[in-house]
Amino acid sequence: MKLNRYAGYADFPGPVVTVVMDGMGIGPENESNGIYMAYTPQLDALKKEPLYTELKAHGTAVGMPSDDDMGNSEVGHNALGAGRIFSQGAMLVNEAIRSGFIFQGKAWKEILNRTSKGGTLHLLGMVSDGNVHSHIDHLYALLDRAAAENIRRVRVHGLLDGRDVGEKSGLSYFEPLEQKLADLSREGRDYRIASGGGRMVTTMDRYQADWSVVERGWQAHVLGEGRAFASATEAIRTYYAEDPDITDQYMESFVVQENGKPVGTIEDGDAVVLFNFRGDRAIEISRAFDENDFAEFDRKRVPHVFYAGMMQYDGDAGIPKNYLVEPPAIDRTLGEYLCASGITSFAISETQKFGHVTYFWNGNNSGYIDEKLEKYVEILSDRIAFDLRPWMKAAEITDQVIEAIHSGRYKFIRLNYANGDMVGHTGIPSAIRIAVATVDMCLGRLLKAVRQEQGVMVITADHGNADCMWTEKKGVRSPMVAHTINPVPFIIKDFSGKNGFSLAGVEKAGLSNIAATLCNLLGFEAPADYDPSLITLKQG
Repeated sequence: MKLNRYAGYADFPGPVVTVVMDGMGIGPENESNGIYMAYTPQLDALKKEPLYTELKAHGTAVGMPSDDDMGNSEVGHNALGAGRIFSQGAMLVNEAIRSGFIFQGKAWKEILNRTSKGGTLHLLGMVSDGNVHSHIDHLYALLDRAAAENIRRVRVHGLLDGRDVGEKSGLSYFEPLEQKLADLSREGRDYRIASGGGRMVTTMDRYQADWSVVERGWQAHVLGEGRAFASATEAIRTYYAEDPDITDQYMESFVVQENGKPVGTIEDGDAVVLFNFRGDRAIEISRAFDENDFAEFDRKRVPHVFYAGMMQYDGDAGIPKNYLVEPPAIDRTLGEYLCASGITSFAISETQKFGHVTYFWNGNNSGYIDEKLEKYVEILSDRIAFDLRPWMKAAEITDQVIEAIHSGRYKFIRLNYANGDMVGHTGIPSAIRIAVATVDMCLGRLLKAVRQEQGVMVITADHGNADCMWTEKKGVRSPMVAHTINPVPFIIKDFSGKNGFSLAGVEKAGLSNIAATLCNLLGFEAPADYDPSLITLKQG
């Protein structure tokens, strides 16, 4: 896998530093754009550089089913690290449902085996059409197949989104879901919603940031412990009424009861399917079901169930053991090629995005490719609402990157600033502007260090978010907390003075073109099947 040298390339002493400004796309120049409204002298200057262009970071450019689908950090970093476009979770699930393969594998057959012996099928996941972590159509397909197979008892444990869709749109998904379950509850079938809660409070933690989120999910879904309501929609309406400022993603857990008892605890002999397709927020609850020696919290009661994910969320760690749809098989990543070519590298972010510069960048593989050549650093994220500390851990990340730059130990450095995305998801304009300004200030510090070491700095984003803080209809503004489908910037600032690079004029360029570009900046020809480099080397 060793890369070939790039003809005419002159070596330079400094590193190639790649900055991913998470959630910082290119939006319209108006007050709804948190990046335009923030103080960004570094970005303003960088956008005037000759090596500046814009890239697609959504839809088919990152492996999603259509160009109506927003990008996300998972598929974005897959594209950045893979150098090619792979069909991603949503598309893979769509294809498996369309072909029927999802129902032909051993996982579905074991579900039928369990339910034929009186076990309940539990469907757990996020109920929305955001298409980032899940899609309600996939839940409906599982429900329809369960009814067609005459599975007698199904319980849905539904998590509210409010992040990749409207922040208070929960009823628009749960009302039709309750009706569908009622329609399927005939001919002896009993299909109901059993529990739920907001995604940031219940079940969907990631990167081990806050295991209490998963614990609350376990208590509601498995044990039937939590605030009781007669239905999911009653729970949602009650929470809205009690706190008009609450949004779906932060809604407390709830349990549906009938005659004083929960309608859907998870018991021995049952089958459980997590129907989310994205991995990062699915791994921890999967571990809680799969691991016999699980110790992150006291599960109190551990039913003997058959547990399957929609996909396998971590291939290296084998999480979960059983799954319905094969994940994208991403091979020959940039990281593998660079390690094979002897390039030392340094990757860093805070907890919220650490997995993106490691696991997702490396093709959904955990751990080091070559520990002798690589160093990964995680800065622990704050456990507080991000609008309260919109600077997050950007300064701490920058400190460590500057140290790595000056150390001379690493030729390739990559980092992710989470601010634009994580604070963007709060929908609070004042915090978003601070988050963006923080990233800009840190860019200034990095540029100085890279210049001192005669290196090259690459700046881009994985998708948009902070570039649209609200939408407006008939004079009424609604917070925009989801990702955008705006393009993202791509900037090269070359302080090496060794090579004359120019833009190659690649048409319809996207994030997957960056890997080949990085190969060239590091002095190598890109692999032949990588999407083409965004630059050419001026000869002579």
